[in-house]
Amino acid sequence: MKVKTILVSQPEPKVENSPYFELQQKHKVKIDFRPFIHVEGVSAKDVRSQKIDLNNFTAIILNSKNSVDHFFRVAEEMRYKVPEDLKYFCQSEAIAFYLQKYVVYRKRKIYVGQKDFIDLSPLIKKYKDEKFLLPASDQLNFDVPQTLNTLKVDWTQATFYKTVMSDLSDLADVYYDVLAFFSPTGIKSLFKNFPDFKQNNTRIAVFGSTTQKEALEHGLRIDILAPTPETPSMTMALEKYIADANKGK
Repeated sequence: MKVKTILVSQPEPKVENSPYFELQQKHKVKIDFRPFIHVEGVSAKDVRSQKIDLNNFTAIILNSKNSVDHFFRVAEEMRYKVPEDLKYFCQSEAIAFYLQKYVVYRKRKIYVGQKDFIDLSPLIKKYKDEKFLLPASDQLNFDVPQTLNTLKVDWTQATFYKTVMSDLSDLADVYYDVLAFFSPTGIKSLFKNFPDFKQNNTRIAVFGSTTQKEALEHGLRIDILAPTPETPSMTMALEKYIADANKGK
């Protein structure tokens, strides 16, 4: 069956040269964007109730842009003046670059991983005597605590924001040829909003093994999977599938 419409369960990209827009033009398909989940900040009062005193930490581990935003939001709410000698351990270059929204980069001690959380291990190990704070979501990937515990460093996890399922009731009567998911919570949101969802001819695209597992546990048929050696990104996986499905269009 040919693909004409795709719903991506994420916010619309803000860059003009997004591969999604290229995909849309190249294959003449309609791509809509709608976050199935969103993030809500936890109040400073709730962070304090987790027995968190920001003065007790000498290093911050940042594993997402959300963790950057919510660390500085909570610091401001707590009237905590972020010291200049605080160390920042960023999971990726993108997160480190985003940190510039809040700090003067060249005046700070910033350490950057390659991509995956485990890539931070050598850097954290080098500074193993620091007291690390991980301002994170209530849904933290299992590899993060596993990595930090293996390193045997002094670290504390605190929930600074929560992942919440969005209200999708306005999509009840809307049909898409492909639904693209990027997290297990996105799959859960689909079924929370539409408990009687039947896949029928809808193609399901998933990114990552945990999303794949959640989809299978909900009885979904997975038609498009990323990352793979051949298609390391969701857009590449979608393009390959569309090129095959729409042959002779």
